[in-house]
Amino acid sequence: MAQNFDVVVIGAGPGGYVAAIRASQLGLKVACIERENLGGICLNWGCIPTKALLRSAEVFHLMERAKDFGLTADKIGYDLEKVVQRSRGVAKQLSGGIGHLFKKNKITPIMGEAKITAPGKITVKTDKGTEEVTAKNIIIATGARARELPGLEPDGKRVWNYRHALVPPHMPKKLLVIGSGAIGIEFASFFNTLGADTTVVEVMDRVLPVEDAEISAFAKKQFTKQGMKIMEKAAVKSLDRKADKVIATIEAGGKTEKVEFDTVISAVGIVGNVEGIGLEELGIKVDRTHVVTDEYCRTGVDGIFAIGDVAGAPWLAHKASHEGVMVAELIAGEKPHPIKPNSIAGCTYCNPQVASVGLTEAKAKEEGYEIKVGRFPFIGNGKAIALGEPEGMIKTIFDAKTGELLGAHMVGAEVTELIQGYIVGRTLETTEAELMETVFPHPTLSEMMHESVLDAYGRALHF
Repeated sequence: MAQNFDVVVIGAGPGGYVAAIRASQLGLKVACIERENLGGICLNWGCIPTKALLRSAEVFHLMERAKDFGLTADKIGYDLEKVVQRSRGVAKQLSGGIGHLFKKNKITPIMGEAKITAPGKITVKTDKGTEEVTAKNIIIATGARARELPGLEPDGKRVWNYRHALVPPHMPKKLLVIGSGAIGIEFASFFNTLGADTTVVEVMDRVLPVEDAEISAFAKKQFTKQGMKIMEKAAVKSLDRKADKVIATIEAGGKTEKVEFDTVISAVGIVGNVEGIGLEELGIKVDRTHVVTDEYCRTGVDGIFAIGDVAGAPWLAHKASHEGVMVAELIAGEKPHPIKPNSIAGCTYCNPQVASVGLTEAKAKEEGYEIKVGRFPFIGNGKAIALGEPEGMIKTIFDAKTGELLGAHMVGAEVTELIQGYIVGRTLETTEAELMETVFPHPTLSEMMHESVLDAYGRALHF
């Protein structure tokens, strides 16, 4: 006999479990189907464990700089196995927390593989057999996985994807990272900090290609200073795999060269998990491995929604979570606001950190805005100097006619925390006037946010 629910969520990643919790808070009977781990890729194999690894690298880097702070630290080293163990422990702790939240909110977890057989009907293959589940509403939150290019497929030995890189079988000595998006550059930063001779190959004309060009250029300069080799407008054409090395054929500037590495990380994007869940039979449209939805995440089939990475860009956990809340509230009869992609920040936790929200300078010009641009360097901020982090910049872009904050872009220490101030400003439709009149505490890194706004209008005080 089929179990019946008001809402069934397929996938327990950030979007899925948040949708389930919010739906339950609104008085709906909810189940969440997950084939692998509660918390999905983000908590288990993505956002959280990578940040744990990067924190270890950050502390190691600070220890190497001990004398800059008047401190002594001898025989500095690391144990990669223990660094990884800590990362896995953090992931396990948070994944276990999802189970507690499900129990607290009376959500029924079902471990298995789901397929939607008809609107409102789902079959689930579990360890115990096949279960039937019915629901008035179904939320698809199946996430995404690493893209694999022909000839560059990971094998877990010398060629890795992000999962392999999170539990590395060895410490790379000479590392090639293919792709300089958030995933690629974070792993490049981690292994480079721990001593790997790191080369990053990016097919686009600059690293971190989705970021503002000025921020990308600043970040590249810092990566190069740290010893990374950055190859832009370049492509890895093939990988010749040996027992203890990989010979990469790299094409750049019309020339081809063969370079030897002992480890390769492929980070060339993601594809949505759309296979095997019945989308084609239901007539749900899929475009380039992502479910097509409207602004409220509706698929076009009544009662079926798609959220998070499987529903397309931006591929961010916080976007997925917010969509989960929105859809749960929509199902419950409330009137939530649709997602505004331009007010969702992107954060990259390399060294230095990069964060941004809204339009880049080039995009603002392309869209026809008359703009005012402000910049403020970390070297002009007392807290940044006291922290020993003088390398960085904050850039703000305003509509010259209305004062609307069109975009904010940052590179430097802790900018992934600072960016939220500008996100709140955009949500409240703040203009330059309110930001100028806001009193920022001293001494803080946040003062640079104020100064960047002032600079856009020729009023910067400290630089």
